[in-house]
Amino acid sequence: MQIAGAVARAVRRRLSWETIGVALSLVILAAACFTLFKLLRDVDVGKFTGAIYSTPIEAVLLAALLIAASYVCLTFYDFFALRTIGQNHIPYRIAALTGFMSYTIGHNLGATVFTGGVVRFRVYRSWGLTLIDVAKIAFVTGLTFWLGNAFVLGIGIAYAPEVAGSINQLPSWANRAIALTALAAIGVYLIWLLPKPRVIGRDGWTLTLPSVRSTLLQIGIGIADLGLAAFAMVVLISVHTPVDVAQAVIAFVFSALLGFISHAPGSLGVFDSAMLMALPQVEKEQLLAALVIFRGLYFAIPFCIAIILFGLRELSVSVKS
Repeated sequence: MQIAGAVARAVRRRLSWETIGVALSLVILAAACFTLFKLLRDVDVGKFTGAIYSTPIEAVLLAALLIAASYVCLTFYDFFALRTIGQNHIPYRIAALTGFMSYTIGHNLGATVFTGGVVRFRVYRSWGLTLIDVAKIAFVTGLTFWLGNAFVLGIGIAYAPEVAGSINQLPSWANRAIALTALAAIGVYLIWLLPKPRVIGRDGWTLTLPSVRSTLLQIGIGIADLGLAAFAMVVLISVHTPVDVAQAVIAFVFSALLGFISHAPGSLGVFDSAMLMALPQVEKEQLLAALVIFRGLYFAIPFCIAIILFGLRELSVSVKS
């Protein structure tokens, strides 16, 4: 009876947190869709299509190269996580392919933790990994993402809090305080890691966290991934309107984070409305054109590639079995 009661309490706690997460995602998504509708109802379609066609091919190619470099950095999320949990027998090529497919398919379909987790498990189980191992990988990759986000946003919003304010409607002093708190939290976390290896988890599910040196590398991976994608967006915007690079990068990272939290497929609606709100100095038609091209380069093309690779991999496995 005691075991049954403990299980029931654990299930209730899990459902409670999941319910809160789903509710928060729906609120963000609904607010973003409403905002996007208001922002786009007076868009001049002719100007919008003209902005797309007038974007130089050189700018599109440069943005594509930056996005490709961003995805290369992203492949190190899984590789780093595998080394962190002690699965050193899995080579980089497998980690890179799995990380690319899981992130791309998961982010485009939505509910990234579940959809990306399914892709990871399908690949890694053939290398002897269990569901618990995949859960640990998801935790470490998520930690890499959030540490990189927190560092970039902390520095950026402390420097230009008004950019975040245009999205969350908070005063500059409040956004700056949040940014400094995030940076302080990272500092406290690093100090906490200093004395000895830190182990988290219980009941057979334990994970030794990366050392301070490895955590700094972890933050660097997150920064490189986000930074390269952000600069691709800056390239596409700046061909139409000169834009402050720091403001555009902050706007991109903040918008991408909101899109990720929403769990909307491809951050659709959330990312776009946040970008339009964060950069009001850019003509809407021009910014919308840059967003559409970016979506093609960052979401649509990699998604098609990932689906094809995953399909071929599944077909190969079924033929061998």
